[in-house]
Amino acid sequence: MKFLDEAKVYIRSGDGGNGCVAFRREKYIEFGGPSGGDGGRGGDVVVEAVDGLNTLIDYRYQQHQKAKNGTGGMGKDRHGAGGADCLMKVPAGTQIYEEDGETLLADLAEVGQRVVLAKGGNGGFGNARFKTSTNRAPRNANPGQPGIEMIVRLKLKLIADSGIVGLPNAGKSTFLSMVSAARPKIADYPFTTLHPQLGVVLVDGREFVLADIPGLIEGAHEGIGLGDRFLAHVERCRVLLHLVDGTVEHAGKAYKTIRTELEAYGDILIDKPEIVVLNKADALTPEEIKQQVARLKRASKQTPLVMSAAIGEGVPAVLRALFQVIGDTRAATAPAPTQESVDAGWRP
Repeated sequence: MKFLDEAKVYIRSGDGGNGCVAFRREKYIEFGGPSGGDGGRGGDVVVEAVDGLNTLIDYRYQQHQKAKNGTGGMGKDRHGAGGADCLMKVPAGTQIYEEDGETLLADLAEVGQRVVLAKGGNGGFGNARFKTSTNRAPRNANPGQPGIEMIVRLKLKLIADSGIVGLPNAGKSTFLSMVSAARPKIADYPFTTLHPQLGVVLVDGREFVLADIPGLIEGAHEGIGLGDRFLAHVERCRVLLHLVDGTVEHAGKAYKTIRTELEAYGDILIDKPEIVVLNKADALTPEEIKQQVARLKRASKQTPLVMSAAIGEGVPAVLRALFQVIGDTRAATAPAPTQESVDAGWRP
């Protein structure tokens, strides 16, 4: 399935059905009176975050989403049926903006959240609604109200526990393929990864979701290379895994290049917990590893882990370090238990 993280969609809610002008006409009933029913209400346009989706590709080919119109009222006081709603299913993490792309309408960060983007028009009143003591035979009814039409922009921010950042060709896709069932394209040239990739990682019987985004280069926040477009996908991550290629000339400078781009993007990413890893240790001598680790330690102000994603050396230690931070942040953000949950045997 192709990955798409932005989509422009035209939506329209249903029109309300028209009210009916009718009179009761039965044998032996001389003055039956008005019996026109009301029109049905138009359907709404509803967006819901569902499980099992991680792309907006459906809305590249279904750019018009319309709810059904309400049915008109009928005689014998029969009201029209309401129009069916239009349900748009999107991945968790989808944000909905107005056409300008700046005014946020909704942020569906969790599975099950839903929002009504456009309400359907109300149905018109039939003539039975207008009967009074002085007007016993009204011949007027209301038309149904029109639905709402608008253009919205859907923007997806992937939901992952950890996000991998680094320069192009730092070994991010190799690491993801090593620790999960994801099979991203791997090659020895920059920008092999053009779209974010997700993988479920199992470590010590516990799972977490890892996201690999395309590599960043200097000036990415200004749109150079693939730009900062994909940095939005690691905004919701609990921890960043910063991979540094050990075969570059200076690991510390490579680290600072990425940190500069994260700072330019905003405080959302720069303040996140970070685990720094020197990758491709299998291609280095012990002396080179020691030198690059020292450079990386000075630049990052922390002791980096050493790993070779290609042969799996040091990978378990990196996964355990990731899960340690993920577990801590999950515990810190977990809601406090209610009395009902405690009575039911709730455990942290």
